[in-house]
Amino acid sequence: MEHSEDQAMPENQNNNKPQYPNPRFASEGCSVLLDVNDGDRLVFARLSGGAIFKIGNKNYSLKPLIGAPFGSLFQVETGEEGSFLSRILPIKKESSSVNVVEDGRDNRELIDDNESQNLTGEEIEAMRREGAKGEEIIEALIANSKTFDKKFQLSQEKYLLKKQKKYAPKVLLRRPFARSICEAYFKKYPARIGFIRVDALSLLLTMANVTAYSDVLVVDMVGGLITGAVAERLGGTGYVCNTYKGNSPSCVDMVRMFNFTDKVKERIVHSSISELSSAKTAPPEENNQQGGVCKSEININESSASDMVEDVSVTAEARVVDDVVTESKTIKAPQPGAKASKEAVEMWKENGFSSLIMAAQDQDPWTLAKDVLPLLSYSAPFAIYHQYLQPLATCMHNLQQGKMAINVQITEPWLREYQVLPSRSHPHMQMSSFGGYVLSGIRISTT
Repeated sequence: MEHSEDQAMPENQNNNKPQYPNPRFASEGCSVLLDVNDGDRLVFARLSGGAIFKIGNKNYSLKPLIGAPFGSLFQVETGEEGSFLSRILPIKKESSSVNVVEDGRDNRELIDDNESQNLTGEEIEAMRREGAKGEEIIEALIANSKTFDKKFQLSQEKYLLKKQKKYAPKVLLRRPFARSICEAYFKKYPARIGFIRVDALSLLLTMANVTAYSDVLVVDMVGGLITGAVAERLGGTGYVCNTYKGNSPSCVDMVRMFNFTDKVKERIVHSSISELSSAKTAPPEENNQQGGVCKSEININESSASDMVEDVSVTAEARVVDDVVTESKTIKAPQPGAKASKEAVEMWKENGFSSLIMAAQDQDPWTLAKDVLPLLSYSAPFAIYHQYLQPLATCMHNLQQGKMAINVQITEPWLREYQVLPSRSHPHMQMSSFGGYVLSGIRISTT
């Protein structure tokens, strides 16, 4: 009996260890980014058995998404119990070269009088009630169109894409990480992240030399995007300390979307500038993450012209959860970021931080830089982001005059996306032409 008990003890100890889900799969309670119709709508949601997602005027359960790998594509289908989201399994197709053939057709003789479609709205609704799939409805629309065969090939492709978005919408399950979160916010609501484009974000991480086992000091006033991106790169090593002026830290609720493990969350701390720079440990401050102004959930799906099937009936300020609701209560992730321990604060006072990243859209860069730069160790790099050039130019001039840093430079990132299609490759027509500026340098001793 004693021998069997000794064997059972290690098993119980192993069972007590937390089992984290596979980060490649969407698990219950994790955050996901739902991409509807190839970027027409981008919605953050937290998966649960009772979560409901609204497409058009119908609600769909997000339960089929639980357990699916990130990158899966779902399509709206109709069954006996109504419409639901069904995963589209990838099918291997034989590779074939597609060439656009000029056959002499054009759209000059087509007249848009809304009489080219013989299929009525009542007949389409009847097909839906009978359980017809989206592809079947699209095929019926093509068969009953008087002008589809007369259209140019590119016009036919646009027609099919338009009908697919309306009658067979698709939802792409994306994993929230630094790039996808930044791209989603920059596309729908860039003001919440200080208009930081993804190339500017990557430049900040590179200029600040964020690597494993680094102690990174951040001034994050863009909702937690910088804090989450740094913690993601550290991977549970080192520390990312969010510093601030005043008595309460800045809101970093965006970190919840990264689905960090407890090991990574433990490395996210905060401490005020006065506490880090004072000779003695300042009195403990209130551990108030929200600062009295933060919402429990973040949504980015604002009303816009590209939202073809969105129904917005309330103002953006009154909406806490956007198009994703639960039957009982919204699941919330644990609040990231705890108060830095006294031992860590004393260590940083003695040794300094290894790098600094600042992104404070509503603050003067020089006013903050002169307070936080002394917290860095000598030869430590720093990177400061701002939407406009002049505040960074003033900060750069003051740093040079005070001989506080070397290798000081201002960089304007540039990103251009191209549409690559047969016989029609060109830059995107509505690409962003501005991505802010980044001031970088290396701190030196002034004595």
